[in-house]
Amino acid sequence: MGQGEEVKTRDEPKVEIQEKGEIFFFYRPKVDKEEAHSPDDVQRMYIVMRPESGERPVEEKQSSDSGKEGEKQSSDSGKDGEEKSYVSGKEGDKDGDKGDTSKKDGTQGGHGEEEVNIEKQPLLRFAVMGKKSLPDPSKRGRPFWGYIELVTTKIDDVKAALKEEEYDTATRGHRHKPAARALAEGVYRILRHQSGRQNHTHLIYKLEFPVLDAAGISGPQESPQESLNIDREASFLIQIKNPERQPSGGSQFRGLPNKRKSAFPAGLQGQFGQKKFVPADPPDLLNYEGCEFLLIAASDDIEEELGLELTIECDDEKCESDLLKMFGEAAPAKPLLSGTWE
Repeated sequence: MGQGEEVKTRDEPKVEIQEKGEIFFFYRPKVDKEEAHSPDDVQRMYIVMRPESGERPVEEKQSSDSGKEGEKQSSDSGKDGEEKSYVSGKEGDKDGDKGDTSKKDGTQGGHGEEEVNIEKQPLLRFAVMGKKSLPDPSKRGRPFWGYIELVTTKIDDVKAALKEEEYDTATRGHRHKPAARALAEGVYRILRHQSGRQNHTHLIYKLEFPVLDAAGISGPQESPQESLNIDREASFLIQIKNPERQPSGGSQFRGLPNKRKSAFPAGLQGQFGQKKFVPADPPDLLNYEGCEFLLIAASDDIEEELGLELTIECDDEKCESDLLKMFGEAAPAKPLLSGTWE
C-alpha cells in the first residue's frame, strides 16, 4: 500500500507535512468473549502508526531498553498476564474486565533517547484509545484521550500485543483474552496548520481497507467501522499532554499513573514550558510509551478543511493489504476485508 500521496488543492490554509506513513486500526473483544457484535462487546480499540518519511528522515525515540519495549527486549516474552487498564477517572472503562490487581505491573513509561531512520527501519507506535472509538469527525465535541502503549522497531512486538492469550488470575481464575481484530488501514499525515498567529497540528488519514464496493458503501449499515467512528477519511487536532503537569481536581483526563507516563528528554520536555498541552510538533513526542494525547474532531472532509487531498495507491479488491502482510496471523481480518463484525 505504501504511504500514499498528498495534493495541495489551494494555497490557503497554510499547512506543512511533518510526517507521512501508514495507519492501522484494531479492536479487541472483551475478555472471555469469542466475538464482538457491537461496540458494547469491545474491550479496547488500538491505533498503530508506522511513519515512513517526513520533514526529517531521522526521528528521536525512547531508548530501546525502556518501557515495554525494554521488557520485550530483555525477556522476549511480553506476557504480563492481564491486559491492564491504566485509565482512571471519567475516561476509564465502565464495564468489562478492569485488570487483576494480583499481578503488579512494574512497567514504566518510555525514557532515554536514540535515533531511528524511519525511511530505512520500521518504527511502530501502538496506541490505545480510552473511549474505545475515535471522536465522530463530523461533530465538534469533547476531546478523546489516548496514550502510547508500545513503541518498537520490531513488527513481532506488535504481533505479540495483538494475539490472543490464555492466563490465570488469583481473583477470577482462568481467563481468555481474544485476539484483536483488524479493523481498517490507510495512510496518514501529521501536519502543522498555521491559523493566525498560532500553529496547531492535525492527524489526518484516508482509508484503503475495507475496500469500497461499487455503491460506495463498505459492508452493512452498522459496520464496525461506522460504529467506532472510523470514517473513510478524517481530520483531528492532536495535542500532547504535559507529563510533568498534574491534573486539577475537576479534570476529566486524570490519565495514566505517574510511573507509566513518558519521561521526555530535556529537548522535548522543553516544548511544553508551563503548558498542559502542546501540538504534536515534533511528532517525535509520540515515540515514547506513556505519551498521552487528545484527539479533537475537526472534519470528515480533509480537502474542504485543509485544501489537501490524500490519494491512495489503489482502491479496488486487487489491492494487497500491508496490515495483513505484517500482522495477518496475529489478528483475524474479517472486519478489515468485509466490513462486518467478528
